[in-house]
Amino acid sequence: MAFQVANATSLKEIRTHETTSFVQKIVKGKVIDEKGVPIPGVNVTVKGTATGVQTDMDGSFALEVPNAGSILIFSFLGMQEQEVTAGNNPLIIIMKEEGKLMDEVIVVGYSKVKKESLTGSLQTLNNKKLLDVTTPTVENLLAGKATGVFVSTSGGQPGGASKVVIRGRSTVNGSTDPLWVVDGVIVGNSSPNMNPADIENLTVLKDAASTAVYGSQGANGVIVVTTKSGKQGKAVINFSAKTAMATLNSGNFKIMNGEELYDLYDSFSNKQDFENVWWWNPDLRNKNYNWWDNATQTGIAKDYNLSISGGGENFKSYVSVGVYDETGAIKGYDYKKYNGLMKFEYKPNSWLTIRPQVNLTKEKVHDQQHSVGALYGNMPWDSPYLPDGTLVGNAPNPTWVNTTGSNYLYDLQWNFYESEDYNVRSNLDFDVKLTKWLTFASVNNYIFGNANSTSYSDPRSSSGLAVKGRIEDNFSTFNRFYTNQLLKFNTAFDKHEINAIAGYEWNEYSSKSSRAVATGIPPGIIVTDPAAIPEKVGGNRSEWAVQSLLSNVNYSYDNRYLAQFSFRRDGASNFGKNAQYGNFFSISGGWNIHNEDFFKADWVTNLKLRASYGSVGNRPNSLYGHLPLYSFSESYDANPGALISQLGNPDLSWEKTYTTGVGLDVSFFDRVNITFDYYDKNTSDLLYRVPLPGVIGVTSIWRNVGAVNNRGFEASINVDIIKNENLKWSVDANIGVNKNKVTSLYGDRQEIIVGDGSGVAGSASKLLKPGYDVDSWYLTEWAGVDPENGKPQWFTTNATGERVKTYSYGEASKFRKVIGSYTPDFFGGFSTTLNYKNFDFAAIFSYSVGGEIYNYARAEFDSDGAYTDRNQMNLHSGWSRWEKPGDIATHPQAIYNNPSNSNKSSSRFLETGTYLKMRSVSFGYNLPIKTLNINSLRLFVAGENLFTISHFSGVSPELSPNYDSGTGQYVISGVATQMYPQTRRITLGLNLTL
Repeated sequence: MAFQVANATSLKEIRTHETTSFVQKIVKGKVIDEKGVPIPGVNVTVKGTATGVQTDMDGSFALEVPNAGSILIFSFLGMQEQEVTAGNNPLIIIMKEEGKLMDEVIVVGYSKVKKESLTGSLQTLNNKKLLDVTTPTVENLLAGKATGVFVSTSGGQPGGASKVVIRGRSTVNGSTDPLWVVDGVIVGNSSPNMNPADIENLTVLKDAASTAVYGSQGANGVIVVTTKSGKQGKAVINFSAKTAMATLNSGNFKIMNGEELYDLYDSFSNKQDFENVWWWNPDLRNKNYNWWDNATQTGIAKDYNLSISGGGENFKSYVSVGVYDETGAIKGYDYKKYNGLMKFEYKPNSWLTIRPQVNLTKEKVHDQQHSVGALYGNMPWDSPYLPDGTLVGNAPNPTWVNTTGSNYLYDLQWNFYESEDYNVRSNLDFDVKLTKWLTFASVNNYIFGNANSTSYSDPRSSSGLAVKGRIEDNFSTFNRFYTNQLLKFNTAFDKHEINAIAGYEWNEYSSKSSRAVATGIPPGIIVTDPAAIPEKVGGNRSEWAVQSLLSNVNYSYDNRYLAQFSFRRDGASNFGKNAQYGNFFSISGGWNIHNEDFFKADWVTNLKLRASYGSVGNRPNSLYGHLPLYSFSESYDANPGALISQLGNPDLSWEKTYTTGVGLDVSFFDRVNITFDYYDKNTSDLLYRVPLPGVIGVTSIWRNVGAVNNRGFEASINVDIIKNENLKWSVDANIGVNKNKVTSLYGDRQEIIVGDGSGVAGSASKLLKPGYDVDSWYLTEWAGVDPENGKPQWFTTNATGERVKTYSYGEASKFRKVIGSYTPDFFGGFSTTLNYKNFDFAAIFSYSVGGEIYNYARAEFDSDGAYTDRNQMNLHSGWSRWEKPGDIATHPQAIYNNPSNSNKSSSRFLETGTYLKMRSVSFGYNLPIKTLNINSLRLFVAGENLFTISHFSGVSPELSPNYDSGTGQYVISGVATQMYPQTRRITLGLNLTL
């Protein structure tokens, strides 16, 4: 009987469990961050279902679940996703930021690796740290934020080009641009055409351990961009809007007004040369046409972005659209960019994941911009308007003091340039999970680009007058196909963890362009059909391909001892048949000292020692440097003829860079994170056009010659000074030091004089010489002003080898010397963020110390009277002009049509590149709104480029890159020419999450 009762009791218990298992349970809880601050808008979903809610403004939630054993998934942008069992008690969920966790997974070299297992030198920036500037280009986001990364930002012109150099210049003639990788796709050495708002994070790979897996393309570093993806849970709608008002900032460069220019002319020692001409009279002091005021305005940049993301366990999506529209601060320039991204992840079953995506961009430019050069150069005594209000015509212009000057406004009535660029980047990627530890991953990408432009010169304009008008149409298209097929191995047993990949990669590119120029057109006609003369046609095609075998292994023992090895074999179409394939490798190790049993310092949460060695390569700018080439032109009786233009080199191969690096990562008190890195890079077999005797009819040949060394030190620190529920204050700082030198040239050559890269006639020269910096200035040495007579002086070398002063520029120029270099002594940035309750504040600064800029603009605008057909600049702080015997002055006596050559290329125009710049400052407020389905609403005001502290006399010491037409690349030359000034911006904006 007792047995039966016991059985009955057991049956009752079983029935009770069966009944309660179908009863819905309400789970309540709160989500906070590491500082205890509630997080609104967190997605809370029941795993395996579409059921979910979002936390309210207090971070609280309540959700029905099937039972206490249900798994809840917590996800939020910028935070690590968590899975928690529902349980029986109120939950307190602490979410941690991505990028601060030791178990954070980082995308590195085709695979994802735990941050604590990394052995290489890299830096990851999330979108919160990137999107503090109003810009359509990705490069500008990096300035001052990544250690050892030098960014030559664009000027103020909308959509202007920027350039990135990682860990110094390791070549003398080849590209210094890093490799860009977007969502696993190698997109090339120029930044991807994409919407910055779509970036989830960006990782800069710097050492051999990080870059060697990219082989022949990794010599200049690698920048890996990961775009946003859909998160599991309720659909999240994000909308952001920014409006920036931009004004020009000409720095210390101040052009004279009418009174100041008159006083300069009145001080000329040979004033008698122009005293009797018709235009010289005291009324000039009162003539002060302000070309700058006429041509400038408050530029407006509008940036709108909308995204929708979400999904369930088997399907996630992220869709975004963006519009960037900017009107230049110099009138007449309009830039528009449209972006669209559709990104999906579909899991039809447990072993297959499909990831299609499409990225679309369109850029449009309309250019009738006022001439920047004329704004600097036109005299304040010359007005573009006649007394009746009509425009003055073009040169020769007898009504102006500068009779040879042109009124650009006259031409701008009709002339214009316009362009449209389209870019489509599409992916069809998929993963096949073969076993628990083995996955096959396939990335398949196709990029298509199309560009067209029209340049119109009206027959009434100065540029079109002689040919009765001209139209030039340019068309170009390119296609790029990229695929990699990888086997990914990931397993752990006992204390061992292994992460490895092996795969095949193919990358091919083809382009086609055409050009049509026609003259003799009726005024106002902007198509070539009615043109009288088909003046010129042109076109070209280009192709290249690279195929690779690659492998990488990461090993960890007990999370204490780390090792990594990579090997890659590349074959490229633009190398000689004897050297088409090259091998690249890296080996690295790490030691997590803080995980050792003997390490008892609990206040140290991370102490890692790293070391690496490996090789990477660099391909040439020329696609066909290895081939014999011929140039075709019209010859006898209108038949085409060919002449050899280049000798082939079947042994032409990669530039090879071998890098040794050591690093130390330290974190302590859960507040301070410090990273130190030292590296030594040796680049050999530099790709260089070696001169040949002209008698053979060809002047040069591509060869692998010479070598360059780069050594550097980098450090970064992040400190959470205050962190509690209501107040959080942190600071970040970084510094980079890089010293480079040429270690060898070709043959028995000990020095090569080269141009400065600016493409400006009469500018400076540089010297390539073993032991010297790649960017060493080679100049006539300025010796100052003779205090007795005010004449300019230079140094020359006499017969006994002594350096002596001379008044002869020509004599001194026979004995030029190396005087400084453009490379800074060190550079970096620092920032601070402050959060108090619903308020937030952030400020970012960048700096550069040392290095000399060649201020070419002074040759024109600080010419001591040599140029009388253009305006002149005011003397900079600390400068003075010689007036009488005994004066110790920086500037010689001013002379009308000065014949002394004082404004010729010399070290006189070298100036410091040191500066401190406030790059951005922002103040925001998160409105505590709990209605209208609004999860968060942040309003903010921000300032960009508010001030720069520098003694540089030009527009800005932060030089924009120059375009080199010979290589088709933008280069960092260190030469300051007339440039579009950077703009100060005041931005108003909002971020809305639904």
